[in-house]
Amino acid sequence: MKKLIALFAVSAVASTSAVAAIALSGTASVSYDDNGALASATSYDADLLVTGTAGTTTVTVGLDVEQAVGVTSSTMATTIGPVTVTADMFDEATLGTDDGDGDQGYEGSATEDTGVTISLDAPIGDATVGVDNSGNVTISGSWSGIALSHTSKSAGDTTTAAGSIAGMDVSVTNKAGATTWSLGTTVSGVALTLASSQKVTATFGLAGNTMVVTSVPARAAANAVATVAGVSGTFSTSVRASYATVAISRSLTSGATLAATYNTLDDSLTLKASVAF
Repeated sequence: MKKLIALFAVSAVASTSAVAAIALSGTASVSYDDNGALASATSYDADLLVTGTAGTTTVTVGLDVEQAVGVTSSTMATTIGPVTVTADMFDEATLGTDDGDGDQGYEGSATEDTGVTISLDAPIGDATVGVDNSGNVTISGSWSGIALSHTSKSAGDTTTAAGSIAGMDVSVTNKAGATTWSLGTTVSGVALTLASSQKVTATFGLAGNTMVVTSVPARAAANAVATVAGVSGTFSTSVRASYATVAISRSLTSGATLAATYNTLDDSLTLKASVAF
């Protein structure tokens, strides 16, 4: 009888340990938009992330649950000495919605959208070398406080650099010859961000609230880009006037956050209650 009790106790501990290795997190929100002169609308969003860990192996599954439960991501990562193997097992639907801002117009196949990436974090200076199942090679690392990454691939190399210089956060990305950048700094308690698209954002505290003012530049028309040799094209881009948004948010004692956003583009006001757990 003592042996049976002991066996049951061990089994119970093992089961508890297995459950303790599973973590749940997520977000949920509900929004009401008066849509200016148009009819008002209410929208919902709820996402759940399940993370399971066993030793050095981690599995994560993302779920979209506001309507019918649907998987949005599924990955597994494990470490073998200096080698990290990451498998993307979910074939994400990457087709754009064609809402006028040049969304992606090509949905990759399961072979292109899933795969395995192998990273080697070994004493090769301060660099990490990675390669995925498509043969793309990435070298990344941090030197003198600047994080650098370069990916060599057939569709066009991508190089990124980010860091803080003289109190200013700088990020630069060059993808297939096209360069984008952003600058961020804080002046008198106001966090300012400027992007290469001429978008400007200012964030500051206001009587216990957080206010974000954003100026978005006008958008010029652009023709659609055809898909060539498996490289995704884009839908056409429509003309849009410049506009600004003002968003004020406040954390509530209930754990939720309430935000109100005014948009000058359509003279609309959106109220949003959200929570993260």
